[in-house]
Amino acid sequence: MNSPTRIIPLVPESGISRDPKIQARAVRGLFSRWRWALVWITQLMFYALPWLQINGRQAVLFDLEARRFFLFGAVLYPQDLIYLTALLVFSALLLFFATTVAGRVWCGFACPQTVYTEMFMWLEHRFEGDRLARLRLDESRWNANKLLRRGGKHLAWGALSLWTGLTLVGWFTPIRELMPALAAGALGPWELFWSGFYGLFTYTNAGLLREKVCQHMCPYGRFQGSMMDKNTLIVAYDTRRGEPRGARSRGSDARSKGQGDCVDCTLCVQVCPVGIDIRQGMQAPCISCGLCIDACDSVMDKLRAPRGLVRFATQTELESPVPGQGGLLAHLMRPRVLIYGGLLALAGCALVLGLWLRPTLRVDAVRDRGVLARQVEDGQIENLYRLQLMNASERERSLALSVDGLPGLRLASVSQVRLAPAAAETVTVVLRLDAAQAQALAGRIAPIRFRVNEQAETGSALALTESTFVVPR
Repeated sequence: MNSPTRIIPLVPESGISRDPKIQARAVRGLFSRWRWALVWITQLMFYALPWLQINGRQAVLFDLEARRFFLFGAVLYPQDLIYLTALLVFSALLLFFATTVAGRVWCGFACPQTVYTEMFMWLEHRFEGDRLARLRLDESRWNANKLLRRGGKHLAWGALSLWTGLTLVGWFTPIRELMPALAAGALGPWELFWSGFYGLFTYTNAGLLREKVCQHMCPYGRFQGSMMDKNTLIVAYDTRRGEPRGARSRGSDARSKGQGDCVDCTLCVQVCPVGIDIRQGMQAPCISCGLCIDACDSVMDKLRAPRGLVRFATQTELESPVPGQGGLLAHLMRPRVLIYGGLLALAGCALVLGLWLRPTLRVDAVRDRGVLARQVEDGQIENLYRLQLMNASERERSLALSVDGLPGLRLASVSQVRLAPAAAETVTVVLRLDAAQAQALAGRIAPIRFRVNEQAETGSALALTESTFVVPR
């Protein structure tokens, strides 16, 4: 006979479990499927993208040593950090917008802590069984069975953590070079350190700490309440429909017995990954994962009662005496939702437009500080410059240099440059001004402009930079 279900004790004021280890029960349903869909989407991106190749190079690579970021054929230099800033602003606004609309859905579905905890719990379920089996294993003495199950689980956790750490390093060091180096025992000190550090970090957070990270370490859980109001969607228990609680047979009418729809089965508590009882009201540890909704809906189906005893709802809807009041329109047409939505759209458009119009060739002129100007043969005046050329594309470029801004000014040095893909090169350029113009401009500093074109093109310049030409007295 199976042992009776153990109800996890709760602190009524805060809803935080006193049990040092929460053993969550597996559940199937709409929100469980959504959670696993997010696990697959995020982890396919994380683990697979470093292996994707474009133009013979890793499609996404943050090469800190060479100071290059490669993103699907685009090459970003340190000067492009403005796009990273825009991306961070966009991400923050997206998080604020999602929180205002539907509470902590980020925490429940897409946060890395949630995603990796779900993966670690899946491995735990494979090795140790479901909730009751794990509880019995916790209370049993150490023997061969317990050692094999616990040891296998931790070995699987360790392998996943190590692979995660190596994959993270593979975003910064080409992963097709990293894996052979690992097999040959030739990993560099930094690659070795960060693989081990992030692997240990993943193992500790997702395997050992779990919900404690969300409850005590994550700063987002502390201030997310400031972005919510009574019209924000939260996971909520319908008290008016559910109370008073009591057991009843399948298909029986709860109202005829003077009971609510809740049969006090505690499944909503058993499936909760943070160990709270949603029936106690809104609580800070709740991550809005919706697993308690799946559990309650499955019970309502068995009892042939309507679903939605536990559901995503607003406080306005739950407190309203009129059914349907505080619905979707009132939920979305709130000032903070409109403000965050407008700012999010603006930031997103600015980011996309900036990346679309980003120049793929840059040029900057730096004057030679050692020799500002000098007179050479036939009375000509010579100035020296260093042109810094940056190719922000994945194709080789044949460039033609030219200068304008002064009559009689010409290039007296190299005028053609071949620039490798994603390469930066400094070219020494000599400009000379003929004697007649030099006499007319004696003692002046004249503005000039360098132009860089593709050799096969004669249209508008790919890149321009301004400088000055010094004519001594």
